[in-house]
Amino acid sequence: MATTGIAERIAYGRPIDFEHEEEIPVAMVPRKTAALIGRIFLAGIFVVSGIAKLTDTAGTAGYMTAQGIPYAHALAIFAGLCEIAGGLAIAFGFLSRLAAIGLFLFLIPTTLVFHNFWALDGAEAQLQMVSFLKNLAIMGGLLLLWAQGPNRLSVDARLRRPLDA
Repeated sequence: MATTGIAERIAYGRPIDFEHEEEIPVAMVPRKTAALIGRIFLAGIFVVSGIAKLTDTAGTAGYMTAQGIPYAHALAIFAGLCEIAGGLAIAFGFLSRLAAIGLFLFLIPTTLVFHNFWALDGAEAQLQMVSFLKNLAIMGGLLLLWAQGPNRLSVDARLRRPLDA
């Protein structure tokens, strides 16, 4: 019997000998499946936000104009298209590292301009601080995707495999 626990062997991708284990985990999700689910969750916020920008471009442009953004209408359309394209690229794992770094860079000015909690007071400051921290967490996920890649369940991985595999 191995000396390491099941959780440790799962985390490090080591084989599990179920014949000699007393406890079998109920839900074992392989890392490739976890990576796919994580990419879909990460992509969701961008796809939904991009669709919202494109379906209410006037509202988005008005909000951007109120924040002092020039060419707000054109930028709202551009931002919506970038969010949808980047989100779908991440979900499918197609050019995912490029999409991850692109969305990361997109979030830097977005976070600083639209979630400037330090310039506000009261409940609005608290709400914007939560949004600011949420964006930082998303940026962390994007950096992890950029560093680690999309994993095996992705278009990127399929394109790297030989055709006879």
